[in-house]
Amino acid sequence: MCGRFVMSKADGDLVAAFGVDEVVGDPPPPSWNVAPTDPVRIVLERNEGDGPVRTLETVRWGLVPSWAKDRAAGSRAINARAETVLERPTFRAAAVKRRALVPAEGYYEWEVRGGKKVPQYLRAADPDALLALAGLYEFWRDRRVPEGQPGEWLMTATILTRPAADALGHIHDRTPVVVPEGLRGDWLDPGLTDKDDIRTLLDSMPEPELVPVRVGAAVGNVRNNGPALIEPVGDAG
Repeated sequence: MCGRFVMSKADGDLVAAFGVDEVVGDPPPPSWNVAPTDPVRIVLERNEGDGPVRTLETVRWGLVPSWAKDRAAGSRAINARAETVLERPTFRAAAVKRRALVPAEGYYEWEVRGGKKVPQYLRAADPDALLALAGLYEFWRDRRVPEGQPGEWLMTATILTRPAADALGHIHDRTPVVVPEGLRGDWLDPGLTDKDDIRTLLDSMPEPELVPVRVGAAVGNVRNNGPALIEPVGDAG
């Protein structure tokens, strides 16, 4: 599962790291405790004129399918299982047509130790490196807003998860799908729409190599924020 993550980098850092052509909208504020329904930056590609254009856009975390009655559906769809994403009605259209990358510096999980939940921050071996989490995005029409008015369309996203490898399985049985640099273009490719090819691509994603860092209990409260949340405490891992 991925229920909280860290994203404090500026747009310039994301543009450089992900080869972004165009920045759309204002960025969310830096956060060391991004929670469901918060605004997040995503990277996506659209075919425009001469070819695909890679953009950086802000969406709401928690995918609301186009047919949902209200936006509350998004709070139940912050994650999508990679094993079933091409079959489940909530995600299958987006999995074929609207794939994205969700930049993150790391994410939190709560490991059960002796009946207690211990917060762990999982990041790349290089603490300055950005993770590219596999995501999907969707558009939802808010019928309460008059046609053509601001807020008529809500753009939302979800993060894909997979069974955790043995190295991380003791912390949580699932982990986000981390897209390596060499496969990011394939994942974003708007021309990739065949379900079998998408399944093959998902299955080819290598297991992420992440470093667990034990952090303080303050991260458990979504109102807490700041770089102190990712500082190690006690024993690591």
